Amino acid sequence: MAQTKNAVVILLDSLNRHMLGCYGGDEFETPNLDRFAARATRFDNHCVGSLPCMPARHDILVGALDFLWKPWGSIELWEQPLTVPLRAKGVTTMLISDHPHLFESGGENYHTDFRAWDYVRGHENDPWKTQPDPTWMGAPALPASTGRGQYYKESRTYFRNEADFPGPKTMQATVDWLQQNDGSDKPFLLFVDEFDPHEPFDTPDPWANKYDPDWDEELMIWPPYSVKTVENGILNEKQARHVRANYGSKLSMIDHWFGKVLDTLDAQNLWEDTMVIVCTDHGHYLGERDIFGKPGVPHYEPMGHTPLMIYHPQSSVQTVDGLTTNVDINATLCDLFGVEADQRNHGKSMLPMLTGEQTSIREWALAGIYGRWVHVLDGKRKYARGPVNDDNLPLSMWSNRWSTMPIHIMPDLRLPMPDRRAFLDFMPSSEIPVIRQQFQPGDMLPYWCVGQRINEHYLYDLHNDPQETENLLGSQAEKDMQDLLRTALTEVEAPAEQLARLGLS
Repeated sequence: MAQTKNAVVILLDSLNRHMLGCYGGDEFETPNLDRFAARATRFDNHCVGSLPCMPARHDILVGALDFLWKPWGSIELWEQPLTVPLRAKGVTTMLISDHPHLFESGGENYHTDFRAWDYVRGHENDPWKTQPDPTWMGAPALPASTGRGQYYKESRTYFRNEADFPGPKTMQATVDWLQQNDGSDKPFLLFVDEFDPHEPFDTPDPWANKYDPDWDEELMIWPPYSVKTVENGILNEKQARHVRANYGSKLSMIDHWFGKVLDTLDAQNLWEDTMVIVCTDHGHYLGERDIFGKPGVPHYEPMGHTPLMIYHPQSSVQTVDGLTTNVDINATLCDLFGVEADQRNHGKSMLPMLTGEQTSIREWALAGIYGRWVHVLDGKRKYARGPVNDDNLPLSMWSNRWSTMPIHIMPDLRLPMPDRRAFLDFMPSSEIPVIRQQFQPGDMLPYWCVGQRINEHYLYDLHNDPQETENLLGSQAEKDMQDLLRTALTEVEAPAEQLARLGLS
């Protein structure tokens, strides 16, 4: 068998582990993801790290957690994405994506160090069109009653058939690149950042209403971000089922087009020398615990326990139960290509697990969103600890770029700018000064911290209570997990104020 010299990473955004056939799901059809899983190693204990979308990509492309230092943001001056050492080594790096956040404020510098990149336009609120297509009548995008921004008003009116939707176009662009690159002797990393099945859950026939055939109203393609959703009347039970079904339609549609990528890998026999990774950034609540979207709640299993499947030509391992997290994807790719980044990383290579040399690579994993709960997992238990002070302080933002996700529907909700209270500090293992802004009582905190609840902690024994129904606070297990969280934060050299904020100093 030829030496493994290439890698293909396919990130499907908001991919729910429990809805995939290969992970036991039977609600929606995912034949091609299941087809890939049949030849890959399936990781059964993989968890998120930094959330949401861009922080998760930071984990994967940079290999360092950032949610303890800053919210949603760019690759910083002291950081080096995986693509930099690969490019220096002569590896061709290619990005294909329809993910609009990569190309707006808060997503700076994730794509720029790829050798080339292809941006497929029109997903979510990509500022692609300024007017609807006047000839839209009769196009396959069906009438929708829920939506916002440019996708709903303009972009979707330009889709003439299924192949015009951003997800299918991204998968076809992937096929095209693989075919055009066929015969090249240069090693490559192809990174496909596919925004489906992320909302809007918009599909044409035959996918629309595939899982809700009795629905006779306009499609509801945009889920709320809410808790107690049905209980509080945000959606009624029929609407909640419909929104969930529309996610299923989006999932099955992108699965179908992912199958075309698998066909191309077959036709070119790339399985001989190419590692293929299928991963996600996070899950998406679709009615579990009456939650929808990604609201301010701890990382319950639908959000935080994510799928990961890796095909490696030299691997015969079919399932792995050892704990892994998204920064380990970066470490695995670095290990495969024999490169290292300049900055300190938090990942551990999964190659020894793929070859069967090791059954585990880590004893704990950290996960969270800036200014919210900090989670620590040990492979069996999950502990989510929130702030203990009424003002959610002490908390600082560390960044030299000072940008974050634009909230298009809330234009006045902007990241507070640094002021004269800011000072220079240093990130772990870096000699590059960083602007550090310490928030004070009364300051407007970044978007992700808004409404964070105080003194709410959660501990679940996932092996014995996978539905997370029994909060084990006050037990010896909580003391053990507090110690583990303190150890983990110390090991990654997290700001001391994070321990103070969490009452762990």
